[in-house]
Amino acid sequence: MIFALFMVAILLVTGFVWLLDIFILSKKRPIGNPEPMVVEYSKSFFPVILFVFVVRSFIIEPFKIPSGSMMPTLLAGDFILVNKFDYGLRVPILNNIFIDISHPKRGDVFVFHYPPDPSIDYIKRVVGLPGDKIVYQDKRLTINGQLLDVTNLPDYEYSDSGLNLITVKRFNEDLTGKKHDILVAEFEPSVNINRVDQFPHRENCDYNESGFSCTVPPGHYFAMGDNRDNSKDSRYWGFVPENNLVGKAFFIWWNFDDLKRIGTSIQ
Repeated sequence: MIFALFMVAILLVTGFVWLLDIFILSKKRPIGNPEPMVVEYSKSFFPVILFVFVVRSFIIEPFKIPSGSMMPTLLAGDFILVNKFDYGLRVPILNNIFIDISHPKRGDVFVFHYPPDPSIDYIKRVVGLPGDKIVYQDKRLTINGQLLDVTNLPDYEYSDSGLNLITVKRFNEDLTGKKHDILVAEFEPSVNINRVDQFPHRENCDYNESGFSCTVPPGHYFAMGDNRDNSKDSRYWGFVPENNLVGKAFFIWWNFDDLKRIGTSIQ
């Protein structure tokens, strides 16, 4: 969001200088005199900035994955592309929809403005749609009364920030038609109740020692990380409002540490 504000500011300044020169300055400038440097640069940069602004605002925006909360689907250091029009065309900065196209589907990996601080962008998986009842007990998800099917896979190993090797259980979860892999640490709680915030619509949720249940309010979504026990998500800070949506993640275009990930679609 901060970068978008910066781009808007530069776009307005360069556009203003260009128009000022067209309608006022050029008419006062003696014939044969060169354009002032600020005018020359503004005329050169404005079309480029406008093109980048339109692409980033309405078509595709690049993001970098900062943490391991979406492992094994996404790794820290992945550079991804996000579809900006799939969830509707939005007014830059304000993020209000002006052309409604479609809405997030259960299982989508989506980017959104972090509800407690919208200046920060988060990426998680859509688990609950408006009106869904989400129950997470003993590391198993139930949606609208249906316990999700999971398939055991070989254990998954990764290094944390302290370079300690961590081994966790890996499962393939069928999120009512959208299959994806998740990681589960056996001896971690389903939710750490002491870390749960007092978020909007908190009354829609009920927490206990083995998990929680939440009913997603209208116009909101419930998000969880695929690395279930290493993800700060809707369990802790609440629901994602429709107005916070940024777009759907769909492609990994670069990773400096693992070139084999380049060109991978995001499931």
